[in-house]
Amino acid sequence: MNAAEIIFLAVYFGVMAVLSMYGSHRYRMAYWYYRHKLDLPTPNGRLERTPKVTVQLPVFNEMYVVERLIDSVCLIDYPRDCFEVQVLDDSTDETCGIARACVERWKQKGIDISYVHRVNRVGFKAGALEHGLSLAKGEFVAVFDADFVPSQDFLRRTVPFFADAGVGMVQVRWGHLNREFSLLTQAQSILLDGHFIIEHTARNRSGCFFNFNGTAGIWRRDCIRDAGGWQHDTLTEDLDLSYRAQLKKWRFVFLPEIVSPAEVPVDMNAFKSQQHRWAKGSIQTAKKLLPRIIASELPFRVKHEAFMHLTNNVAYVLMIVLSLMMPLSMAVRFRHGMYETLFLDLPVFLASTASVSFFYVATQREVGMGWWERVKYLPVVLGLGIGMAVNQSKAVLEALFDQQSDFARTPKTGSEGKAVRAVHKSYRGKRSWVPAIELGFCAYFLGAIWYAWDMGIWSSMPYLLLFLFGFSYVALNSVVEWGGRAKAGASNVAVAQPTA
Repeated sequence: MNAAEIIFLAVYFGVMAVLSMYGSHRYRMAYWYYRHKLDLPTPNGRLERTPKVTVQLPVFNEMYVVERLIDSVCLIDYPRDCFEVQVLDDSTDETCGIARACVERWKQKGIDISYVHRVNRVGFKAGALEHGLSLAKGEFVAVFDADFVPSQDFLRRTVPFFADAGVGMVQVRWGHLNREFSLLTQAQSILLDGHFIIEHTARNRSGCFFNFNGTAGIWRRDCIRDAGGWQHDTLTEDLDLSYRAQLKKWRFVFLPEIVSPAEVPVDMNAFKSQQHRWAKGSIQTAKKLLPRIIASELPFRVKHEAFMHLTNNVAYVLMIVLSLMMPLSMAVRFRHGMYETLFLDLPVFLASTASVSFFYVATQREVGMGWWERVKYLPVVLGLGIGMAVNQSKAVLEALFDQQSDFARTPKTGSEGKAVRAVHKSYRGKRSWVPAIELGFCAYFLGAIWYAWDMGIWSSMPYLLLFLFGFSYVALNSVVEWGGRAKAGASNVAVAQPTA
């Protein structure tokens, strides 16, 4: 084996080691979760009076869900003299008319509700929230995105936690209105359950930082102001504000027992757009705030968890490197008679892939009844994590190299259960060059599988097949959705159907 091959294998195992570190971090999250599972948060004292609450509804081109959102918020059970609703609508389509009419209807019923329309989208969602805050009457501010349907007792169950003057924000768990729609929505629901049930609970109850998720939460207005307000220099204004507030020593509360249902994207390209924004924003936030976090007097445990949380998406770039190197590593080792070293990949595989399986099985058990039915979707979850690597790596690199982009909204269709409305093509995910790269990886792994089969390298087959499935699933769904939109182009309408 020459020097180049030795260096190549060293880099390969180095990449696998770092991926293993990020993967095995899920074990740590699960450990913290079970250690603190019974440390249930309770209000610290009682509020002396009923505080005024403003509910902000940031909206941009959401004609299929805006009426459902406003109706559900206006039905929240809270004293009407202490309740205000702001519809912060930056829309440029029919949403404006629908929202205005809905606002007027509820105003006539006695709700203190206002329609706020900006003529520009400066700052996008963060700009809309900051503008709304300047007009708000409440000392506490709840936020709901367009696809949410909050429960009527949301404020009754969250506001009491602000009796503790040190609490700056209370976040509740997301539910899923359309979990049953397709394999894609099932997989997304499992991913979100893991983030909320285990990660949020583990971070919050162990004393580490966790984040407001942009919706289904309520803030103390003074906390927002003290932390510097809503800023739009990242695509994840919620994550940014959360870390700035906690650096100011404000404490957050997570309430997983309160569930606020929402719609997950039914369109693979819409899902990619959402994940791209989240990944890019997290790296932008890491660049902005990690130096302050590391230089602070916070305990090492808190700093370490903040680093893992904010940089987690870097693993996707390493996944691309691994995808390119894996077949070549197999061939190099086989050519030099190092067949037995192929089993060295197994411990790293278990530290990463097995950790994902354990993590999400544990999550679904915590969700409750019927969890064993949902576990069958784990292969799709694993494949989706691999297949999204190109899309997410693009987001990470854009953030690292300061390539700016607009806040791309995630299209909503009003999907509930297995039903979805017909949607205008502008409400579908946008086309990009990413699926072409994903299809290239499909061809690459097909070639690697043919080589492994021909040479009898059976120990490499599970890895190669999993990567092939992941890239194929994401790429083919993206391309098929484009085809469906093209057929509907004449009428300018596309009907979303359950996908594989």
